[in-house]
Amino acid sequence: MTKVLILGAYGQIARVATRLLLEQTAAQLTLYLRNAKRLKTIGYEDRVHVVDADVLNLSALEAAMAGQDGVYANLSGRLKEQAEAIVQTMQRTGVKRLIFVSSMGIYGEVPNERYRDILDPYRDAARVIEASDIDYTILRPEWLNDRDEIDYGTTQKGEPFKNPSATVSRKSVADLVLKLVMTPGLESRKSLGVHKPF
Repeated sequence: MTKVLILGAYGQIARVATRLLLEQTAAQLTLYLRNAKRLKTIGYEDRVHVVDADVLNLSALEAAMAGQDGVYANLSGRLKEQAEAIVQTMQRTGVKRLIFVSSMGIYGEVPNERYRDILDPYRDAARVIEASDIDYTILRPEWLNDRDEIDYGTTQKGEPFKNPSATVSRKSVADLVLKLVMTPGLESRKSLGVHKPF
């Protein structure tokens, strides 16, 4: 994958993933976010295009998505509606690959925790994505930290988190995003828990 649309590009994981993609690959990035002036100069002007728009602005989303090899979404807020907009726009533009950051606990995979309706937007978005015909990978990281380390493991949908009180670094999640972006077919149509190994 050489052209990547990053939705929610000001998100903490997204900013780390952007840096890793620029430093370690030759990917062309479209950074899509509201209030783009928040982004500081990141260099690589020949490889970065910035779009200041909301994901629910379907005409802007379609224009940004056209010609991309894949989409990485790191969003918050109206997640079900955003997922619907992304899936519909991917189907219209013919873009097949989606990496979508969600939350641990959406399938009840965290022992002794239910998280109640606080995770309903994440559950609803995952259902929309999983019901589609696109080539998705959903990431469900455990609690996050800002350590400068890459150290993580993954679990599949249906497997419990082994140590849900642990934290995994945003840089670790970003590294997984990089691998998924750059390796077509890797963990296709899977939902991965992302955790710090014991």
